[in-house]
Amino acid sequence: MPDVLEHSLSGRVLSIQAGKFAQQAGGAVAVRYGNTIVLTTACASPEPREGIDFVPLTVDYEEKLYAAGKIPGSFIRREGRPSQEAVTTSRLIDRSLRPLLSKGFNYDVQVVATVLSVDQENDPDVCALIGASAALTLSDVPFFGPISAVHIGYIDDTLVLNPTLPQMENSLLDLIVASTRNDVVMAEASAREVSEEILLEAIKMGHQANQEVIRLQEELQRIYGKAKAEIKSRELPPELSTQVASILGERLGQVLDEREKLQREKALTALKDETKEKLLDSFSEAEIKSAFEAQLRATVREKILRTGRHLDGRQAKEIRPISCEVGILPRTHGSGLFARGETQVLTITTLGSTSREQLLDGLGPEETKRFMHHYNFPPFSTGEVKRIGVTGRREIGHGALVERAIAPVLPSEEDFPYTIRLVSEVLSSQGSTSMASACASTLSLMDAGVPIRTPVAGIAMGFVSGEDGGSVILTDIVGMEDAYGDMDFKVAGTAEGLTALQLDIKLHEIDYAVLAEALSQAREARLDILGRMGLVISASRPELSPYAPRMYEIKIDPSKIGSVIGPGGKVIRSIIEETKTTIDIKNDGTVIVGSSSAEAAQKAIKIIEDLTRDVEQGEVYTGKVTRLFNFGAMVEILPGKEGLVHISELANYRVPEVEDVVKIGDEVMVKVIGIDNSGRINLSRKAVSDGLSRLPGAKVNDSSAPRQRPNKFAPPYGKGERRDNYSK
Repeated sequence: MPDVLEHSLSGRVLSIQAGKFAQQAGGAVAVRYGNTIVLTTACASPEPREGIDFVPLTVDYEEKLYAAGKIPGSFIRREGRPSQEAVTTSRLIDRSLRPLLSKGFNYDVQVVATVLSVDQENDPDVCALIGASAALTLSDVPFFGPISAVHIGYIDDTLVLNPTLPQMENSLLDLIVASTRNDVVMAEASAREVSEEILLEAIKMGHQANQEVIRLQEELQRIYGKAKAEIKSRELPPELSTQVASILGERLGQVLDEREKLQREKALTALKDETKEKLLDSFSEAEIKSAFEAQLRATVREKILRTGRHLDGRQAKEIRPISCEVGILPRTHGSGLFARGETQVLTITTLGSTSREQLLDGLGPEETKRFMHHYNFPPFSTGEVKRIGVTGRREIGHGALVERAIAPVLPSEEDFPYTIRLVSEVLSSQGSTSMASACASTLSLMDAGVPIRTPVAGIAMGFVSGEDGGSVILTDIVGMEDAYGDMDFKVAGTAEGLTALQLDIKLHEIDYAVLAEALSQAREARLDILGRMGLVISASRPELSPYAPRMYEIKIDPSKIGSVIGPGGKVIRSIIEETKTTIDIKNDGTVIVGSSSAEAAQKAIKIIEDLTRDVEQGEVYTGKVTRLFNFGAMVEILPGKEGLVHISELANYRVPEVEDVVKIGDEVMVKVIGIDNSGRINLSRKAVSDGLSRLPGAKVNDSSAPRQRPNKFAPPYGKGERRDNYSK
């Protein structure tokens, strides 16, 4: 019989069910919160992978659109590539689980979270993470869990546990906290300039809330849990470690003193090759590689702890040299170049009409997205040669982090009716390219003239702890300090507060005092960087780039939208083609016309206004003759709106034939003299002539007079007619 364990969390029931689904998986649970349900499974391969020194974990978060009652919008009408949200959720789960899996277990492990139902109130990412932990806990995979995760919001000056998605629209904070029994293992947040103190309290609150859900998983393990697989010992021969240390001697520490990354890596490669050459007769290549890496890791950590400094000799709080430039690309809408040490990022801003918004095909309630940040990490940024293919998960994740950091300071669509795309090109990488991208994005936006509320900067923090209790918190870490340290803490924000953070911890526990100190140092660094950026550009330019489109907003009666669009979009397409503009219409009657030419935009606006204007009696219009009858002429006074000028109203004298006065294509001034109950419009050209002739000094245009016929003997009247004024 399947077992269901439940716990009330923030007024809603969270349940974990095991034994009902996917019985052949190593571990499988269905986690339900409200009406959101996620099935999560964990499986391990039957055969180990030899010669690896990492955890072979794969996490896949599968968004099934049937869960939200949607049919995919792709051509084949089935789910395709994972959305950005799916990728970031997969990474979020991975970053939470990976530190708790033993490197000694070298079997491929795959966790699959399948979203089965979404109620648009409870975020499925929390259910997926809890389910991943529960599935691993029940499986035979050695896992130092379980863990749990919750969302924390900050609404009306109060921290709220697991707010609903509608509530999150008014929240200043969206924090997800994953933790074990002992401490936090992962945190990720987007915020609207909240303080470090509020964030730290939110992390503590999340950790406390996780404890009951962890207890549920422990109870489930007691009922359904499998015996854990034995971890094959991977201890290196003691004599190997001794010989590696002897060969390297003090040279390893001297190589680490080299500040230039490429030179240091070249020297490390030479040391590794020398070590391999001397020991390959006695030990395997994999053993030598592991021993060298262990010695390198120990040396890096020992040096940091002994000196209390960065590997490159900087003080723990010291930031590498910074340089900033803007406007370096002449034809883009905006560009910013940010360099910090050997890390260099170029970000380009592109502005477009609201029709260029990204269409979303995911499980959330949002259908479009007007702000996008894309992050590219080409192989040349690390001096490597690799194949450039599809965008990887790391690039998507870093791009999303910067997107969250920048979004809170962007102007609203009402104030700035543009779609905004940022692309960050990493040109050189040596630590925290994502936070450099946040700085470069701010520079680029200000260069483009996007009226951001305030600049944003970011910094990466690190932490190294020793067995004797000593520790060092590092500001602005480089790659090796990230790889061999205990924490990677990316923090972005403004001068007023935080806008985004991402915390990954490699320890099984970390003190809150360390997090508080890291946040404090990050704030100091952020303010320093903002000051240096401000020396180059301190506020958005007052004008947009001349190559950026200008957006003009007008309001029309919503009931007239159909007149602008026309049957099958015929009318709006003709306006766009004629004026070379972009036109976006919203359901509330807001029309946004975009063009880099003010003249073209005004032309399109006039056409739209004419299409939606009501014809008013007594008004004078200039129209075009479209059709002729023997009793009068049809004149188009507004786009799509015609009226009849009866032959008796064509001139202030008797007109023999309509063709004597007007022809098709003529532009004439007419006055509306009547609109009947059926909406038919009666016009008068004579009334306009009479009105003009009564003005003091006015001259009536003689074009009203009858045209001279080619045959001078022809009577000046129509066939079959005899007029008294022409008879003698």
